[in-house]
Amino acid sequence: MADFTPVPALLGGLLVGAGASVLLLGIGRIAGICGIASGLLDAPRDPDRGWRATFLAGLLLAGLAGNAWLPGAFPAPSAPLPVLLVAGVLVGVGTRLANGCTSGHGVCGIGRGSVRSLAATCTFIAAGMLTVWIARQVRV
Repeated sequence: MADFTPVPALLGGLLVGAGASVLLLGIGRIAGICGIASGLLDAPRDPDRGWRATFLAGLLLAGLAGNAWLPGAFPAPSAPLPVLLVAGVLVGVGTRLANGCTSGHGVCGIGRGSVRSLAATCTFIAAGMLTVWIARQVRV
């Protein structure tokens, strides 16, 4: 817990909540990143492609800008590339099974009072805790 920085964490949380609120109030869409990305990939002629692509480009550009502004703010991956690729595929499968990811369920769903989102978020957190425990036992 020596690396815990409450002020940047609070500011980041406020920005995530503000962004989700702007998207919901502005165009009536939920800021679930996996749903936005899969909608962009699944429907090449969908009229929603514009806002989806803009939203995802904004996430990428914000990350690049943050890394340029505060070099070293994003730590290097702590696992080999094949492990990261398998983990990414498993996350994608899990988000399909759960009908959403932590941004859709955890940020937006719980904020809207969805019991299903609360259950999904608790499951995500439990699975994450179990995964970290297993990874520390195996020393991946």
